[in-house]
Amino acid sequence: MRNLKPSEITEAAKILKNGGLIAFPTETVFGLGVIFDNKEAYDRLNTVKRRPPEKPYTVMCADIKDVEKFAVLNETSRALVNKFMPGQFTLITKAQPGLPSWCVSREGTVGVRIPDLDLVRDMIRLVEKPLLVPSANKSGETPANTNKEAETIFNNEIDAIIEGESRSKVPSTIILVEGNNIKMLREGNVTLSQVMEAIKK
Repeated sequence: MRNLKPSEITEAAKILKNGGLIAFPTETVFGLGVIFDNKEAYDRLNTVKRRPPEKPYTVMCADIKDVEKFAVLNETSRALVNKFMPGQFTLITKAQPGLPSWCVSREGTVGVRIPDLDLVRDMIRLVEKPLLVPSANKSGETPANTNKEAETIFNNEIDAIIEGESRSKVPSTIILVEGNNIKMLREGNVTLSQVMEAIKK
């Protein structure tokens, strides 16, 4: 396993493009990332996370324009994207047709997020494809917030760790949008009242 400086995101992007698995800081908690359309990398992520395959991972994009390549947006979900992305916010809504099966839930939904951290967005742009990014932890355990914690959790199970520390140390808010109905699946620093206010506007 390699320890990379934040200035070495070009090297991190090469590892991801080649199907590698890396840990990196975000503005929420530390994340684990693989390129979204590589089935072998996805299977390895499940093994490392000890997570069942029926629970898809969030697709992490670099730019707003990429969200609609994965998620079908309506007026409600588009209002939330415009208000809270980039940011500590994950949208779950109907998936676009043609996505890899492992990106889509049994209900036909997909989760999408844009991180509010230049380091991560720049790395995704270098990869030239979005990533699948869960929190950096074993399933059911506390997420890592520093590169040292990530190293302790994963040791040599992953290919690289980007040095740094997560900012808020609070996982992102997760909102499910079905038509014009919303459901908060996890509340983080974006609150339900903020979500409701964004929809009203």
